[in-house]
Amino acid sequence: MRTWEQLAWPELANLTGEVGLVPVGATEQHGPHLPTATDTLIATTLCQRVSERTGAIVLPAIPVAASYGHGTALPGTLSLTPLLLAQVVCQYAEWAAATSRLTRLLLVNAHYGNSAALGIATDHIRLHRPDLQIGTVDWWSVDPAVAEAMAADGEDIHANCGETSVMLALAPDLVHLDRLAEADDPDRTAGLVFRYTAASLSRNGVTGRPSGATAWLGEELLDRAIAGISALVERGRNEEPPLGRATAANLSTGEITWTP
Repeated sequence: MRTWEQLAWPELANLTGEVGLVPVGATEQHGPHLPTATDTLIATTLCQRVSERTGAIVLPAIPVAASYGHGTALPGTLSLTPLLLAQVVCQYAEWAAATSRLTRLLLVNAHYGNSAALGIATDHIRLHRPDLQIGTVDWWSVDPAVAEAMAADGEDIHANCGETSVMLALAPDLVHLDRLAEADDPDRTAGLVFRYTAASLSRNGVTGRPSGATAWLGEELLDRAIAGISALVERGRNEEPPLGRATAANLSTGEITWTP
């Protein structure tokens, strides 16, 4: 496993052609039974295990991200604005390229609420920095079986059976087992026209049935996600744009040229 912060600068001087993994998590309430660092722990562990398998370098995690959806009524949540998260990601990409020639980044996202901001960041980079390659993967969507298990007790995934199972596999000492039996709370988002913060949708910040969680299920979900993300890393090492790299767009004329 290789992590950016544990290496000295001579080892980081030239990462041309490598794929860097950026764990993108959150610091937010995860019901009465899981720690606020749940998303960051999951994203970081996945990246570390993918690094062990592929040799990809893991950059420092983004531990506070876009958690506006949890509001302020439930304690423990910290959040950036979605715009600020997008700007942070852009800075990550530009600094990694400037100091280490690392021009391929895969953002490994563990919080659904980050998706819009990460989309903005990658949109900005693909237009204004076509010399860089950046992509995003939501860890729960990388394998169909994982996606199905994670949404089995409600599409609004949060501190549910799947996520709790992963935490039982990763950090069982951080899971309050004595609170699991009473933590279940159903998904109330079906059929809603408008969007609401967590306290208007859940009695305790949970969406789903964490009482059914098992470490065995968590290991199965992790193994599948690690395999899926590892496959993306291997493909990404050699991927090039189908028509060659476009130069930066001229926004006044709309003209774009390509470099083979």
